[in-house]
Amino acid sequence: MATRQVRTARRTALTALGALVLAALPSTAAADPTPAAGPKPSAAQTLGADRPSPHLLSALRRDLGLNSQQASERLVNEAEAGTRAGRLRNALGERFAGAWVRGDTSGELTVATTGAGDVAAIEAQGATAKVVRWTLAELRAAKRRLDTAATRGTTLDTPVWYIDVAKNRITVEATSRSAGTAFIRAAGLQGEDVGVRVTAERPRLLQDITGGDAFYINDSARCSVGFSVTRGEQAGFVTAGHCGSPGATTTGYDGTAQGVFAASVFPGKDMAWVATNARWTPTPDVKAQDGQEVQITGSAQALVGASVCRSGSTTGWHCGTVQQHDTSVSYAEGRVDGLTRTTVCAEPGDSGGPFVTGAQAQGVTSGGSGDCTRGGTTFYQPVNPILGDFGLTLTTAAAQTAPGAQEDGAEAWTAGRVYETGATVTREGVTYQCLQSHQAQGAWAPAGTPALWQRV
Repeated sequence: MATRQVRTARRTALTALGALVLAALPSTAAADPTPAAGPKPSAAQTLGADRPSPHLLSALRRDLGLNSQQASERLVNEAEAGTRAGRLRNALGERFAGAWVRGDTSGELTVATTGAGDVAAIEAQGATAKVVRWTLAELRAAKRRLDTAATRGTTLDTPVWYIDVAKNRITVEATSRSAGTAFIRAAGLQGEDVGVRVTAERPRLLQDITGGDAFYINDSARCSVGFSVTRGEQAGFVTAGHCGSPGATTTGYDGTAQGVFAASVFPGKDMAWVATNARWTPTPDVKAQDGQEVQITGSAQALVGASVCRSGSTTGWHCGTVQQHDTSVSYAEGRVDGLTRTTVCAEPGDSGGPFVTGAQAQGVTSGGSGDCTRGGTTFYQPVNPILGDFGLTLTTAAAQTAPGAQEDGAEAWTAGRVYETGATVTREGVTYQCLQSHQAQGAWAPAGTPALWQRV
């Protein structure tokens, strides 16, 4: 109870401070300050990977078998690899076939291409080059054919399918080889490089406000808070769509009325946001361990192979590794596309809780298999699509500024907008190309964040 009181007092102070800061901001975007002389901030500095919280380091030591120095090195190397991967993706264009990090302290980056002539350029960026058969665009097209086939029949015997960029193929997880083969045939992909992995595990939804706190739906089912957000003047938080339908009421961890599901999508996607009443103050905090918290500064998407940690109201704070993005999962309650697959454990009640890499928001817990005693696989709904689809702004520890304006008829960089890798914007008359998928923060204007934007 004492910890909660301290947290409430701090939130009140932050709210008052935030009101003073917002009152001082102009109603239109101010010009970017002239970049200071000297080196630009590194990717690790921009994303906060060079100053991880001790609670994040502690969980990485426990769950990935690292010491403090190794955990710190891994976070910095993974942040730097994300920027280099973005630059190479933009340079390779349609030949790009995926990127991933090794999944250890080295942060060794591998970039795949279908063009043998790209090897020298990839290696010049300090990455390992891999020449493969299929482009990422071709793999995504093949996966969409599986998605389409799944709408025509049951997929309970083929509960998971995803793009495995490291193996340059589509993988179908099935309860039997014959079931997997039949699903591939139904999609018209027989004879192509689609693999079947036989497994007895079936993912289940983990259903049973700092991110990770418990909340209750219609005074019964329990889920976990994801990340604090705002939509205009309305505050709230994101969570999993399967936790509640639009209009469902919520109660907070302390038993008081909290809010209502303003929007929810499940199946297809697993995303929702809860609009909270005036009693609840949004913060950039995610609950870690021992009553401590980690602050979120943005939502730059982590590479495959990167470390990732999760908070939940059942099992608390656990870490693991990103395995694949763009995964489809067929739960008994319906299919969900676009999830990220991880090695982090989770249990019922953890649903909707936040996944973070360093200080970057990644997504909210959807479902999985296994538990936190013997380990397991957990899937999360990426946060950037939630923010974009519902028009939400992530609450971060970074300062916010007003949106940008149109410049010469071109799309201007705008704080609060979600940008995908490869998107182009203008800012102060200069054109930039996005290096890592993220929601733009006021403190992340392109001129000062070469980790996220490349001048073209």
